[in-house]
Amino acid sequence: MKLKALTAEFFGTFMLMTSVLGAAFYSFGGLSGVSGAAGILGVALSIGITVMVLARSIGHVSGGHYNPAVTLGLVAGGRFEMGDAPGYIIAQCLGAIVSCCMFSYIGSTGATFAANGWGSLSMINAGMVPAFVVEVVLTMFFLIVIMGATRPEAPSGFAPLAIGLSLTAIHLIAIPITNASVNPARSLGSAIFATTGEPLSQLWLFWVAPILGGVLGALLYNWMVAGED
Repeated sequence: MKLKALTAEFFGTFMLMTSVLGAAFYSFGGLSGVSGAAGILGVALSIGITVMVLARSIGHVSGGHYNPAVTLGLVAGGRFEMGDAPGYIIAQCLGAIVSCCMFSYIGSTGATFAANGWGSLSMINAGMVPAFVVEVVLTMFFLIVIMGATRPEAPSGFAPLAIGLSLTAIHLIAIPITNASVNPARSLGSAIFATTGEPLSQLWLFWVAPILGGVLGALLYNWMVAGED
């Protein structure tokens, strides 16, 4: 496996995590004495734009996964080698954790560290089953977009736009429900740095559901396009 590809996955996931946490910690509700809170739309745009520009600028180095669910979904879809997946996933998790280290040093992060969860960790107090369903469905959607936008005959250069906009839509939908994961590495980082035990106890769902959704999305895409003229 190429060190440059792993570095790109590390840096890409670092910036993905940074885009979420930076907007969530310091812009979501507006700082004291500062007007213009970003809110859910601001956080969604922050991650969507960041992933779009990363895919456009360094995506060619590693494929621009930045997400274990994407990596394993692409394995299931026949777009990526299983033997390369563990290295990618480790690099992604490390990128998310290092980003959290940076914000832990900056401070004003809140007790939950913008963790994903259900119950008291959900803005609408969603239960475990609704949280599981939304994470599966939205990660399925994400993989279908990725598979379709990166197919060989797709219009050149438009994949980053489609992927970034889909991730923006996903966060607009899911932030009130689960605080929007669809990415196990993102969930891992916040859960580790939260000062309450609840995020870590709920972390399993944000690995199982996105990975299941990613695999199902890739398989569904392949089934839909099989035998196309």
